[in-house]
Amino acid sequence: MSGRDAPSADRDASSPDRDAPSADGGARSADRDTPSADGGARSADRDTRSAEIDSDPPFTPRLALASLSGRSDAAWARAASDHAGAAFLGGIALDGPTREAAREMVDREREEFLPPDPVAFVDEQLASLADAPLRPAFNVRASSPDPLAEAAAVCRDHGAVLEINAHCRQDEMCAAGAGESLLREPDRLERYVCAAAETGATVSVKCRAELDGVDLPGVAARAAAAGADLIHVDAMDSEGVVAEIVAATDAAVVANNGVRDRATVREYLACGADAVSVGRPSDDREVLRRVRRAVDEWFDADEDSRSTSGSNSTDDHDAPATRAGGADP
Repeated sequence: MSGRDAPSADRDASSPDRDAPSADGGARSADRDTPSADGGARSADRDTRSAEIDSDPPFTPRLALASLSGRSDAAWARAASDHAGAAFLGGIALDGPTREAAREMVDREREEFLPPDPVAFVDEQLASLADAPLRPAFNVRASSPDPLAEAAAVCRDHGAVLEINAHCRQDEMCAAGAGESLLREPDRLERYVCAAAETGATVSVKCRAELDGVDLPGVAARAAAAGADLIHVDAMDSEGVVAEIVAATDAAVVANNGVRDRATVREYLACGADAVSVGRPSDDREVLRRVRRAVDEWFDADEDSRSTSGSNSTDDHDAPATRAGGADP
């Protein structure tokens, strides 16, 4: 994919940071990483995807709640729905190997979702959000593509986003072939994305920065070429990787890690992120209010700037403005 122009950094770097909300809800015993996004039927012809992809995120406002292991269920999402445009439920282990990994993680006192039927759990949780004013998403873990496709079809039917967990760093989950192990095997990640995208679901990939030997912008570009609509990146302590991913792919980019105030929000949006997500403070209403305010301020300013520049423009041959802070080009 050709990627996007890096945003001009003419905005001040102080703005709201956001982390994914956390919550308690649903069956306790399943892990959740953050998916986000919007659904919509997708073109079945994946060969034309790079020409068709829209870098705007499939939700507004451009604030998402990131999944938190064993805590991010429908009740958690609904509790913060007046602030966020999307909520990534989960993560949920879908098949035998990942469910066994989740059980081992619970044995060492991690919270994980472990319902008897994980796909039915996804269906029930999404159904309970049918009237919620946000876009639901489900973060899932699997050791092979087939279970992902089954969950993706459920997400598609609910207009929800299916998020592939390439983020979890727990040893048990990585040994099962899920989580960040996918970032080290981009061919396998591509197969996962293709399997989910072929169902017509909107697909997100949750990933993390700072993995030795992993070219994250390159992996993100391959995931987008395979059909991912969203790249949800935990920037860790490498905020600059967001700008690198924006430049490498035309998929919408959701930035995560430490989003709590205006300064953090503006830092990520100045790198070209299309949206931000809040993690651990997702149940803190004051944090969500600050972040939402900062996000709205940024994109409202972009809209005003575009309107002004459009009304003042007299030359049909002016070069298009580069992408600033995730606004439309």
